[in-house]
Amino acid sequence: MAVQYGVAGIIVSNHGARQLDYVPATIMALEEVVKATQNRVPVFLDGGIRRGTDVFKALALGASGVFIGRPVVFSLAVDGEAGVRKTLQMLHDELELTMALSGCRSLAEISRNHIVAPWDPPRVTPRL
Repeated sequence: MAVQYGVAGIIVSNHGARQLDYVPATIMALEEVVKATQNRVPVFLDGGIRRGTDVFKALALGASGVFIGRPVVFSLAVDGEAGVRKTLQMLHDELELTMALSGCRSLAEISRNHIVAPWDPPRVTPRL
């Protein structure tokens, strides 16, 4: 419905849901939201990004980008601007390494085929 009403983009977020044990993680809802938009607007993930592998998974599930909250706030509290720079560099380096290990030379090459999500059915080849 949001796309029909002309939104420019969607942010998948569960603000404050860490206090509610029954609310799904944003990564669990991301792929369904991306499919519902039919690629008509960008979809961003907000929440749960702690490592470069988290960024990779979000991109593989169709996110256009991610928002990073707590890691930046924590690093700002610890070491100011330098701390934020270090955190962002670490995320960048981890994403770059994950891409290399997955055979992706660019962000455009990251696809759903690169990950197995916890909710995916097992990929088992039957023995004959």
